[in-house]
Amino acid sequence: MSVMTKKALASTLKSMMERSSLEKITVKDLVAECGVNRQTFYYHFQDIYDLLGWIYKTEALDAISNCRTYDTWQHGFLKIFNYVLDNKKFCLSTYRSMGREHLDLFLHQAVFDLLMGVIEEVNAGKQVRSEDKKFIANFYTFAFIGIMLEWIRNGMGEDPSLIIDRLSILVEGDVEKAISKYVHIS
Repeated sequence: MSVMTKKALASTLKSMMERSSLEKITVKDLVAECGVNRQTFYYHFQDIYDLLGWIYKTEALDAISNCRTYDTWQHGFLKIFNYVLDNKKFCLSTYRSMGREHLDLFLHQAVFDLLMGVIEEVNAGKQVRSEDKKFIANFYTFAFIGIMLEWIRNGMGEDPSLIIDRLSILVEGDVEKAISKYVHIS
């Protein structure tokens, strides 16, 4: 019952964000539209922003869990783009609100986890320190997020698969080079 309630609250919030900015949505309005009481909401979430973070974690992160390898990272990144595109109004509303931190955190977690999977695979058999692997993953994470945020800021008009194709050409072989450079300083 608990997951169903969370999903109902999530669905209601997403629906409301298509009509109104996040800052104008109150817990009172949300629970009234969802048909639950305030206590039920607060049993599951601290506030609207907590619910927002839960939506991003549960809806999109699971979809990329099997795309964290050197051969599948492009597919995982495309899934992130497609999630944002499929939930365009919701994501744009988040992007333009005080809840943007949740979108940024979602993107960072999704991309970082995806890239760490790739780095761990490339690092197999090599001795690279954990902090160096994290540094490499963060470098590429911020680059990829910057590209995605620019795409969002520009209205999501460009085909995500074209962006992924260009990224693939740009970074091909770079993770292996980075790992090999850090093998020598570890």
